[in-house]
Amino acid sequence: MGNTTGFLDHLRVTGTYRPVRSRLKDYKEFTNQLDQNMLKIQGSRCMDCGIPYCHAMGCPLGNLIPEWNDSVYNGNWREALIRLESTNNLPEITGRICPAPCEASCTLSINDAPVTLKQIELAIIEYGFNQGWISASPPEVETGKKVAVIGSGPAGLAAAQQLRRFGHSVTVYEKSEKAGGILRYGIPDFKLEKWVIDRRLNQMYDEGVQFETNVNIGKDISARYLKKNFDAILITMGAGEPRNLDIEGRKLNGVHFAMEYLIESNKLISGEIAASQQKINAKGKNILVIGGGDTGSDCVGTANRQGASQVYQFEIMPKPLEWKESWNPNWPYWPLILRTSSSHEEGCKRDWSVQTSRFIGKNGKIEEVEFVRVKWEQTKENGVPKPVEIPGSKFSLKIDLVFLATGFLHIEHNKFLEDLELKLDQRGNVMLDENFSTSSPGVFVAGDSATGASLVVRAISHGRKAAEAINQQLKSL
Repeated sequence: MGNTTGFLDHLRVTGTYRPVRSRLKDYKEFTNQLDQNMLKIQGSRCMDCGIPYCHAMGCPLGNLIPEWNDSVYNGNWREALIRLESTNNLPEITGRICPAPCEASCTLSINDAPVTLKQIELAIIEYGFNQGWISASPPEVETGKKVAVIGSGPAGLAAAQQLRRFGHSVTVYEKSEKAGGILRYGIPDFKLEKWVIDRRLNQMYDEGVQFETNVNIGKDISARYLKKNFDAILITMGAGEPRNLDIEGRKLNGVHFAMEYLIESNKLISGEIAASQQKINAKGKNILVIGGGDTGSDCVGTANRQGASQVYQFEIMPKPLEWKESWNPNWPYWPLILRTSSSHEEGCKRDWSVQTSRFIGKNGKIEEVEFVRVKWEQTKENGVPKPVEIPGSKFSLKIDLVFLATGFLHIEHNKFLEDLELKLDQRGNVMLDENFSTSSPGVFVAGDSATGASLVVRAISHGRKAAEAINQQLKSL
Protein backbone atom coordinates (compact mmCIF):
# COMPACT_ATOMS: atom_id res chain seq x y z
CA MET A 1 0.00 0.00 0.00
CA GLY A 2 1.09 3.58 -0.64
CA ASN A 3 0.67 4.69 2.98
CA THR A 4 1.37 1.96 5.50
CA THR A 5 0.45 4.16 8.46
CA GLY A 6 -2.69 5.73 7.00
CA PHE A 7 -4.97 3.88 9.40
CA LEU A 8 -2.96 5.33 12.28
CA ASP A 9 -2.71 8.84 10.90
CA HIS A 10 -6.33 9.44 9.89
CA LEU A 11 -9.82 8.97 11.33
CA ARG A 12 -12.77 7.57 9.39
CA VAL A 13 -14.82 10.26 7.66
CA THR A 14 -18.11 9.74 5.83
CA GLY A 15 -20.38 11.99 3.80
CA THR A 16 -22.97 14.18 5.48
CA TYR A 17 -26.72 14.40 4.94
CA ARG A 18 -28.82 17.33 3.88
CA PRO A 19 -30.78 18.63 6.88
CA VAL A 20 -33.98 16.71 7.64
CA ARG A 21 -36.23 19.71 7.06
CA SER A 22 -34.73 20.18 3.60
CA ARG A 23 -34.71 16.60 2.40
CA LEU A 24 -38.28 15.88 3.48
CA LYS A 25 -39.44 18.36 0.83
CA ASP A 26 -38.36 16.11 -2.06
CA TYR A 27 -37.40 12.59 -3.05
CA LYS A 28 -33.86 13.38 -4.17
CA GLU A 29 -30.80 11.59 -2.82
CA PHE A 30 -29.50 13.60 0.11
CA THR A 31 -25.99 12.36 0.90
CA ASN A 32 -23.22 14.90 0.39
CA GLN A 33 -20.29 12.94 -0.99
CA LEU A 34 -16.67 13.43 0.07
CA ASP A 35 -14.30 15.37 -2.16
CA GLN A 36 -11.43 13.65 -3.94
CA ASN A 37 -8.78 14.78 -1.47
CA MET A 38 -10.71 13.34 1.45
CA LEU A 39 -11.40 10.14 -0.50
CA LYS A 40 -7.67 9.80 -1.10
CA ILE A 41 -7.08 10.11 2.64
CA GLN A 42 -9.79 7.56 3.39
CA GLY A 43 -8.30 5.17 0.85
CA SER A 44 -4.98 5.46 2.65
CA ARG A 45 -6.55 3.95 5.78
CA CYS A 46 -6.67 0.53 4.08
CA MET A 47 -4.00 -1.23 6.09
CA ASP A 48 -2.61 -3.90 3.74
CA CYS A 49 -3.72 -6.63 6.14
CA GLY A 50 -2.53 -10.17 5.59
CA ILE A 51 -6.00 -11.51 4.86
CA PRO A 52 -8.33 -8.82 3.42
CA TYR A 53 -11.59 -10.05 4.91
CA CYS A 54 -13.44 -7.27 3.09
CA HIS A 55 -12.60 -9.06 -0.16
CA ALA A 56 -12.37 -12.68 0.96
CA MET A 57 -15.39 -12.94 3.24
CA GLY A 58 -17.27 -9.65 3.49
CA CYS A 59 -18.14 -9.07 -0.16
CA PRO A 60 -20.14 -11.77 -2.00
CA LEU A 61 -18.82 -10.32 -5.26
CA GLY A 62 -15.20 -10.65 -4.18
CA ASN A 63 -14.58 -7.00 -4.99
CA LEU A 64 -10.86 -6.18 -5.18
CA ILE A 65 -11.22 -3.63 -2.41
CA PRO A 66 -7.62 -3.24 -1.22
CA GLU A 67 -6.52 -2.76 -4.83
CA TRP A 68 -8.94 0.03 -5.66
CA ASN A 69 -8.33 1.67 -2.29
CA ASP A 70 -4.64 1.85 -3.16
CA SER A 71 -5.41 3.19 -6.63
CA VAL A 72 -7.60 5.95 -5.21
CA TYR A 73 -4.94 6.88 -2.67
CA ASN A 74 -2.38 7.18 -5.47
CA GLY A 75 -4.77 9.13 -7.72
CA ASN A 76 -5.08 6.32 -10.30
CA TRP A 77 -8.83 6.59 -10.75
CA ARG A 78 -8.97 4.77 -14.06
CA GLU A 79 -7.04 1.84 -12.59
CA ALA A 80 -9.47 1.84 -9.65
CA LEU A 81 -12.39 1.71 -12.09
CA ILE A 82 -10.90 -1.24 -13.98
CA ARG A 83 -10.52 -3.14 -10.71
CA LEU A 84 -14.07 -2.26 -9.62
CA GLU A 85 -15.77 -3.20 -12.89
CA SER A 86 -13.94 -6.51 -13.08
CA THR A 87 -16.17 -7.93 -10.35
CA ASN A 88 -19.31 -5.76 -10.21
CA ASN A 89 -21.79 -4.86 -12.97
CA LEU A 90 -23.71 -2.39 -10.83
CA PRO A 91 -21.34 -0.52 -8.46
CA GLU A 92 -23.46 2.63 -8.77
CA ILE A 93 -26.25 0.58 -7.16
CA THR A 94 -24.24 -1.16 -4.45
CA GLY A 95 -22.45 2.11 -3.69
CA ARG A 96 -25.83 3.57 -2.80
CA ILE A 97 -27.97 0.84 -1.24
CA CYS A 98 -25.73 -2.06 -0.21
CA PRO A 99 -25.45 -2.41 3.60
CA ALA A 100 -21.69 -2.81 3.07
CA PRO A 101 -20.81 -6.14 4.70
CA CYS A 102 -17.30 -5.35 3.46
CA GLU A 103 -17.02 -2.55 6.01
CA ALA A 104 -18.26 -4.84 8.76
CA SER A 105 -15.53 -7.30 7.74
CA CYS A 106 -12.74 -4.71 7.63
CA THR A 107 -9.82 -5.73 9.86
CA LEU A 108 -9.75 -2.21 11.29
CA SER A 109 -13.19 -2.90 12.80
CA ILE A 110 -11.56 -5.06 15.47
CA ASN A 111 -10.66 -1.96 17.47
CA ASP A 112 -11.14 1.04 15.17
CA ALA A 113 -13.57 2.45 12.62
CA PRO A 114 -13.53 0.60 9.26
CA VAL A 115 -12.36 2.08 5.98
CA THR A 116 -15.00 4.17 4.18
CA LEU A 117 -15.40 1.52 1.47
CA LYS A 118 -18.97 2.13 0.29
CA GLN A 119 -18.38 5.81 -0.47
CA ILE A 120 -15.08 5.12 -2.19
CA GLU A 121 -16.81 2.54 -4.38
CA LEU A 122 -19.52 5.02 -5.35
CA ALA A 123 -16.97 7.77 -6.01
CA ILE A 124 -14.98 5.52 -8.37
CA ILE A 125 -17.93 4.59 -10.55
CA GLU A 126 -19.39 8.11 -10.65
CA TYR A 127 -15.98 9.55 -11.53
CA GLY A 128 -15.76 6.99 -14.32
CA PHE A 129 -19.12 8.03 -15.73
CA ASN A 130 -18.25 11.72 -15.46
CA GLN A 131 -14.99 11.17 -17.32
CA GLY A 132 -16.70 9.24 -20.11
CA TRP A 133 -14.71 6.10 -19.36
CA ILE A 134 -17.77 3.87 -19.12
CA SER A 135 -19.25 2.86 -22.45
CA ALA A 136 -20.88 -0.10 -24.12
CA SER A 137 -18.81 -3.29 -24.43
CA PRO A 138 -20.59 -5.38 -27.06
CA PRO A 139 -19.14 -8.82 -27.83
CA GLU A 140 -16.64 -9.20 -30.65
CA VAL A 141 -18.04 -12.61 -31.63
CA GLU A 142 -21.67 -13.74 -31.70
CA THR A 143 -22.34 -17.31 -30.53
CA GLY A 144 -25.77 -17.64 -32.13
CA LYS A 145 -27.21 -18.83 -28.81
CA LYS A 146 -30.29 -17.18 -27.29
CA VAL A 147 -31.02 -16.70 -23.59
CA ALA A 148 -34.21 -15.44 -21.95
CA VAL A 149 -33.82 -13.71 -18.58
CA ILE A 150 -37.06 -13.51 -16.60
CA GLY A 151 -36.97 -10.48 -14.31
CA SER A 152 -34.89 -7.30 -14.42
CA GLY A 153 -33.80 -6.84 -10.83
CA PRO A 154 -30.13 -6.85 -9.79
CA ALA A 155 -29.58 -10.56 -10.47
CA GLY A 156 -31.26 -10.36 -13.87
CA LEU A 157 -29.41 -7.23 -14.99
CA ALA A 158 -26.02 -8.55 -13.92
CA ALA A 159 -26.63 -11.90 -15.60
CA ALA A 160 -27.99 -10.33 -18.79
CA GLN A 161 -24.99 -8.05 -19.20
CA GLN A 162 -22.51 -10.87 -18.61
CA LEU A 163 -24.32 -13.22 -21.01
CA ARG A 164 -24.41 -10.57 -23.71
CA ARG A 165 -20.71 -9.88 -23.30
CA PHE A 166 -20.10 -13.62 -23.74
CA GLY A 167 -21.65 -13.20 -27.20
CA HIS A 168 -25.14 -14.60 -26.64
CA SER A 169 -28.38 -12.98 -27.75
CA VAL A 170 -30.16 -11.91 -24.55
CA THR A 171 -33.79 -10.90 -24.04
CA VAL A 172 -34.88 -9.67 -20.61
CA TYR A 173 -38.59 -9.99 -19.81
CA GLU A 174 -40.12 -7.66 -17.21
CA LYS A 175 -43.75 -7.60 -16.07
CA SER A 176 -43.72 -3.88 -15.20
CA GLU A 177 -43.73 -0.89 -17.52
CA LYS A 178 -40.01 -0.25 -17.09
CA ALA A 179 -36.97 -2.42 -16.43
CA GLY A 180 -35.24 -2.43 -13.06
CA GLY A 181 -37.41 -4.70 -10.93
CA ILE A 182 -37.17 -4.03 -7.21
CA LEU A 183 -34.45 -1.44 -7.82
CA ARG A 184 -36.95 0.74 -9.67
CA TYR A 185 -40.21 -0.07 -7.92
CA GLY A 186 -39.26 -1.21 -4.43
CA ILE A 187 -36.58 1.31 -3.42
CA PRO A 188 -37.51 4.98 -2.90
CA ASP A 189 -35.83 7.67 -4.97
CA PHE A 190 -34.29 9.26 -1.89
CA LYS A 191 -32.09 6.16 -1.69
CA LEU A 192 -31.78 5.45 -5.41
CA GLU A 193 -32.85 7.95 -8.05
CA LYS A 194 -34.07 6.17 -11.15
CA TRP A 195 -31.81 7.98 -13.62
CA VAL A 196 -29.05 5.86 -12.10
CA ILE A 197 -30.80 2.71 -13.34
CA ASP A 198 -31.65 4.24 -16.73
CA ARG A 199 -28.01 5.19 -17.31
CA ARG A 200 -26.92 1.57 -16.87
CA LEU A 201 -29.83 0.28 -18.97
CA ASN A 202 -28.76 2.59 -21.81
CA GLN A 203 -25.33 0.97 -21.74
CA MET A 204 -26.94 -2.46 -21.90
CA TYR A 205 -29.17 -1.37 -24.81
CA ASP A 206 -26.05 -0.24 -26.68
CA GLU A 207 -24.43 -3.60 -25.97
CA GLY A 208 -27.37 -5.35 -27.60
CA VAL A 209 -29.42 -6.57 -24.64
CA GLN A 210 -33.10 -6.59 -25.57
CA PHE A 211 -35.76 -5.64 -23.02
CA GLU A 212 -39.40 -6.66 -23.29
CA THR A 213 -41.49 -4.88 -20.64
CA ASN A 214 -45.17 -5.19 -19.71
CA VAL A 215 -44.84 -8.93 -20.29
CA ASN A 216 -46.34 -11.27 -17.73
CA ILE A 217 -44.54 -14.56 -18.23
CA GLY A 218 -46.91 -17.51 -18.02
CA LYS A 219 -49.82 -15.42 -19.26
CA ASP A 220 -48.60 -13.21 -22.12
CA ILE A 221 -45.84 -15.63 -23.08
CA SER A 222 -45.87 -19.32 -22.18
CA ALA A 223 -43.10 -21.47 -20.79
CA ARG A 224 -43.50 -23.64 -23.87
CA TYR A 225 -42.77 -20.68 -26.15
CA LEU A 226 -39.65 -19.76 -24.23
CA LYS A 227 -38.32 -23.32 -24.25
CA LYS A 228 -38.92 -23.56 -27.98
CA ASN A 229 -37.30 -20.25 -28.91
CA PHE A 230 -34.39 -19.96 -26.47
CA ASP A 231 -31.39 -22.15 -25.75
CA ALA A 232 -31.52 -21.30 -22.05
CA ILE A 233 -33.91 -19.61 -19.61
CA LEU A 234 -32.74 -17.84 -16.46
CA ILE A 235 -35.29 -17.10 -13.73
CA THR A 236 -34.49 -13.98 -11.70
CA MET A 237 -37.98 -13.01 -10.57
CA GLY A 238 -37.06 -12.24 -6.97
CA ALA A 239 -38.80 -13.29 -3.77
CA GLY A 240 -42.14 -11.68 -4.49
CA GLU A 241 -44.40 -13.46 -2.02
CA PRO A 242 -44.78 -11.24 1.07
CA ARG A 243 -45.20 -12.66 4.56
CA ASN A 244 -48.74 -11.92 5.71
CA LEU A 245 -49.98 -11.09 9.19
CA ASP A 246 -53.12 -13.17 9.43
CA ILE A 247 -54.90 -11.63 12.41
CA GLU A 248 -58.36 -10.24 13.04
CA GLY A 249 -59.12 -7.25 10.84
CA ARG A 250 -56.45 -7.99 8.24
CA LYS A 251 -58.87 -7.32 5.37
CA LEU A 252 -59.82 -3.85 6.56
CA ASN A 253 -59.17 -1.00 4.14
CA GLY A 254 -55.96 0.75 5.06
CA VAL A 255 -53.94 -2.39 5.83
CA HIS A 256 -51.39 -2.90 3.05
CA PHE A 257 -48.30 -4.87 2.26
CA ALA A 258 -45.31 -2.54 2.26
CA MET A 259 -44.56 -3.15 -1.39
CA GLU A 260 -48.03 -2.02 -2.42
CA TYR A 261 -47.22 1.32 -0.87
CA LEU A 262 -43.65 1.68 -2.13
CA ILE A 263 -44.46 0.62 -5.70
CA GLU A 264 -47.32 3.10 -5.95
CA SER A 265 -45.17 5.90 -4.53
CA ASN A 266 -42.35 5.19 -6.98
CA LYS A 267 -44.76 5.12 -9.91
CA LEU A 268 -46.24 8.42 -8.79
CA ILE A 269 -42.81 10.06 -8.62
CA SER A 270 -41.80 8.72 -12.04
CA GLY A 271 -45.04 9.84 -13.64
CA GLU A 272 -46.22 6.32 -14.46
CA ILE A 273 -49.43 7.13 -12.58
CA ALA A 274 -51.11 10.48 -12.00
CA ALA A 275 -51.84 11.97 -8.57
CA SER A 276 -55.55 11.26 -9.18
CA GLN A 277 -54.71 7.54 -9.36
CA GLN A 278 -52.96 7.45 -6.00
CA LYS A 279 -54.76 5.14 -3.56
CA ILE A 280 -52.42 5.18 -0.54
CA ASN A 281 -51.42 8.57 0.86
CA ALA A 282 -49.97 9.12 4.33
CA LYS A 283 -50.57 12.88 4.45
CA GLY A 284 -51.97 13.95 7.83
CA LYS A 285 -52.40 10.35 9.00
CA ASN A 286 -51.13 8.15 11.82
CA ILE A 287 -49.01 5.45 10.23
CA LEU A 288 -48.02 2.07 11.62
CA VAL A 289 -45.16 0.13 10.03
CA ILE A 290 -44.93 -3.47 11.24
CA GLY A 291 -41.45 -4.89 10.76
CA GLY A 292 -38.04 -3.44 11.52
CA GLY A 293 -36.02 -4.10 8.36
CA ASP A 294 -34.98 -1.98 5.39
CA THR A 295 -38.39 -2.21 3.70
CA GLY A 296 -40.03 -0.90 6.85
CA SER A 297 -37.50 1.91 7.00
CA ASP A 298 -38.31 2.83 3.39
CA CYS A 299 -41.99 3.06 4.33
CA VAL A 300 -41.08 5.39 7.19
CA GLY A 301 -39.11 7.71 4.92
CA THR A 302 -41.84 7.72 2.27
CA ALA A 303 -44.61 8.42 4.80
CA ASN A 304 -42.65 11.33 6.25
CA ARG A 305 -42.22 12.83 2.80
CA GLN A 306 -45.93 12.52 2.16
CA GLY A 307 -46.59 14.51 5.32
CA ALA A 308 -47.66 11.86 7.82
CA SER A 309 -48.88 13.18 11.18
CA GLN A 310 -47.11 10.44 13.16
CA VAL A 311 -45.17 7.33 12.15
CA TYR A 312 -44.76 4.28 14.39
CA GLN A 313 -42.56 1.29 13.63
CA PHE A 314 -43.06 -1.80 15.77
CA GLU A 315 -41.04 -5.00 15.76
CA ILE A 316 -41.92 -8.27 17.50
CA MET A 317 -38.26 -9.12 18.09
CA PRO A 318 -36.40 -7.75 21.16
CA LYS A 319 -34.61 -4.42 20.93
CA PRO A 320 -31.09 -4.98 19.57
CA LEU A 321 -27.97 -4.11 21.50
CA GLU A 322 -27.17 -0.39 21.41
CA TRP A 323 -23.57 0.06 20.30
CA LYS A 324 -22.00 3.51 20.17
CA GLU A 325 -18.36 2.64 19.52
CA SER A 326 -16.80 3.16 16.09
CA TRP A 327 -15.65 -0.47 15.87
CA ASN A 328 -17.64 -3.69 15.81
CA PRO A 329 -18.63 -5.74 18.85
CA ASN A 330 -17.42 -9.32 18.89
CA TRP A 331 -19.40 -12.09 17.26
CA PRO A 332 -22.11 -13.20 17.60
CA TYR A 333 -23.26 -9.74 18.66
CA TRP A 334 -22.47 -7.74 15.52
CA PRO A 335 -25.57 -8.78 13.52
CA LEU A 336 -27.71 -8.01 16.58
CA ILE A 337 -26.77 -4.38 17.18
CA LEU A 338 -29.31 -1.59 16.80
CA ARG A 339 -29.24 0.16 13.45
CA THR A 340 -30.81 3.54 12.90
CA SER A 341 -31.43 4.56 9.30
CA SER A 342 -31.68 8.05 7.84
CA SER A 343 -35.45 7.53 7.63
CA HIS A 344 -35.67 6.85 11.36
CA GLU A 345 -33.79 10.07 12.02
CA GLU A 346 -36.44 11.96 10.05
CA GLY A 347 -39.14 11.11 12.55
CA CYS A 348 -40.40 7.79 13.83
CA LYS A 349 -41.45 6.24 17.14
CA ARG A 350 -39.87 2.79 17.29
CA ASP A 351 -40.63 0.00 19.71
CA TRP A 352 -39.62 -3.65 20.11
CA SER A 353 -41.04 -6.85 21.62
CA VAL A 354 -44.46 -5.67 20.50
CA GLN A 355 -46.90 -8.15 19.00
CA THR A 356 -49.79 -6.85 16.92
CA SER A 357 -52.96 -8.55 18.19
CA ARG A 358 -55.73 -7.25 15.94
CA PHE A 359 -56.82 -4.50 13.62
CA ILE A 360 -59.98 -2.67 14.62
CA GLY A 361 -62.10 -0.76 12.16
CA LYS A 362 -65.42 0.82 11.39
CA ASN A 363 -67.36 0.63 8.13
CA GLY A 364 -64.63 -1.58 6.70
CA LYS A 365 -61.77 0.87 7.40
CA ILE A 366 -58.91 0.63 9.89
CA GLU A 367 -59.19 2.98 12.87
CA GLU A 368 -57.26 1.36 15.69
CA VAL A 369 -54.65 -1.34 16.31
CA GLU A 370 -54.33 -3.43 19.45
CA PHE A 371 -50.97 -4.69 20.71
CA VAL A 372 -49.46 -6.71 23.50
CA ARG A 373 -45.90 -6.68 24.81
CA VAL A 374 -43.99 -9.96 24.80
CA LYS A 375 -40.86 -11.45 26.26
CA TRP A 376 -38.82 -14.08 24.49
CA GLU A 377 -38.37 -17.39 26.29
CA GLN A 378 -36.69 -20.60 25.22
CA THR A 379 -39.01 -23.57 24.79
CA LYS A 380 -38.37 -26.81 26.64
CA GLU A 381 -38.97 -28.88 23.51
CA ASN A 382 -36.18 -27.61 21.26
CA GLY A 383 -34.76 -24.53 22.95
CA VAL A 384 -36.00 -22.21 20.20
CA PRO A 385 -37.09 -18.86 21.69
CA LYS A 386 -40.71 -17.86 21.27
CA PRO A 387 -42.69 -14.75 22.28
CA VAL A 388 -44.71 -15.01 25.46
CA GLU A 389 -47.36 -12.41 26.29
CA ILE A 390 -46.65 -10.20 29.28
CA PRO A 391 -49.80 -10.11 31.44
CA GLY A 392 -51.45 -6.70 31.62
CA SER A 393 -49.39 -5.24 28.79
CA LYS A 394 -52.13 -4.72 26.21
CA PHE A 395 -52.41 -1.29 24.63
CA SER A 396 -53.85 0.27 21.49
CA LEU A 397 -53.25 3.21 19.16
CA LYS A 398 -55.39 5.20 16.76
CA ILE A 399 -54.02 4.29 13.33
CA ASP A 400 -55.11 5.34 9.84
CA LEU A 401 -52.74 3.26 7.67
CA VAL A 402 -50.80 0.05 8.32
CA PHE A 403 -47.88 -1.20 6.23
CA LEU A 404 -46.80 -4.80 6.65
CA ALA A 405 -43.03 -4.95 6.21
CA THR A 406 -42.70 -8.42 7.67
CA GLY A 407 -40.41 -9.87 5.03
CA PHE A 408 -40.85 -12.15 2.05
CA LEU A 409 -41.48 -15.88 1.95
CA HIS A 410 -40.25 -16.99 -1.48
CA ILE A 411 -40.69 -16.53 -5.20
CA GLU A 412 -44.30 -16.07 -6.31
CA HIS A 413 -45.69 -19.49 -7.19
CA ASN A 414 -47.37 -18.78 -10.50
CA LYS A 415 -48.42 -20.58 -13.66
CA PHE A 416 -45.00 -20.13 -15.23
CA LEU A 417 -43.30 -22.18 -12.51
CA GLU A 418 -46.07 -24.76 -12.67
CA ASP A 419 -45.75 -25.16 -16.44
CA LEU A 420 -42.00 -25.69 -16.09
CA GLU A 421 -42.68 -28.27 -13.35
CA LEU A 422 -39.87 -26.87 -11.24
CA LYS A 423 -38.94 -28.49 -7.96
CA LEU A 424 -39.02 -26.19 -4.92
CA ASP A 425 -37.04 -26.42 -1.70
CA GLN A 426 -38.57 -26.60 1.78
CA ARG A 427 -38.88 -22.82 1.97
CA GLY A 428 -40.65 -22.55 -1.39
CA ASN A 429 -37.68 -21.25 -3.39
CA VAL A 430 -36.72 -22.70 -6.75
CA MET A 431 -34.33 -25.59 -6.17
CA LEU A 432 -30.96 -25.38 -7.92
CA ASP A 433 -27.73 -27.33 -8.16
CA GLU A 434 -24.12 -26.14 -8.05
CA ASN A 435 -24.42 -25.02 -11.71
CA PHE A 436 -27.56 -22.93 -11.05
CA SER A 437 -29.61 -25.47 -13.02
CA THR A 438 -33.19 -26.25 -11.98
CA SER A 439 -35.05 -29.54 -12.29
CA SER A 440 -36.14 -28.50 -15.80
CA PRO A 441 -33.44 -28.96 -18.49
CA GLY A 442 -32.19 -25.68 -19.90
CA VAL A 443 -33.77 -23.64 -17.11
CA PHE A 444 -31.56 -21.86 -14.58
CA VAL A 445 -32.27 -19.72 -11.53
CA ALA A 446 -30.41 -16.98 -9.66
CA GLY A 447 -30.89 -14.36 -6.96
CA ASP A 448 -33.76 -14.19 -4.51
CA SER A 449 -35.79 -16.68 -6.57
CA ALA A 450 -33.37 -19.32 -5.31
CA THR A 451 -32.10 -17.93 -2.02
CA GLY A 452 -35.10 -16.08 -0.67
CA ALA A 453 -34.91 -12.35 0.07
CA SER A 454 -31.29 -11.29 0.51
CA LEU A 455 -28.85 -8.44 -0.18
CA VAL A 456 -28.50 -6.67 -3.52
CA VAL A 457 -24.79 -7.53 -3.61
CA ARG A 458 -25.61 -11.24 -3.23
CA ALA A 459 -28.15 -11.01 -6.04
CA ILE A 460 -25.57 -9.46 -8.37
CA SER A 461 -23.04 -12.12 -7.41
CA HIS A 462 -25.60 -14.86 -8.05
CA GLY A 463 -26.48 -13.38 -11.43
CA ARG A 464 -22.84 -13.25 -12.52
CA LYS A 465 -22.18 -16.83 -11.42
CA ALA A 466 -25.33 -18.09 -13.12
CA ALA A 467 -24.31 -16.35 -16.33
CA GLU A 468 -20.94 -18.08 -16.24
CA ALA A 469 -22.64 -21.46 -15.68
CA ILE A 470 -25.05 -20.86 -18.57
CA ASN A 471 -22.20 -19.79 -20.82
CA GLN A 472 -20.26 -22.96 -20.06
CA GLN A 473 -23.27 -25.11 -20.89
CA LEU A 474 -24.04 -23.26 -24.12
CA LYS A 475 -20.43 -23.59 -25.23
CA SER A 476 -20.74 -27.36 -24.89
CA LEU A 477 -23.83 -27.61 -27.09
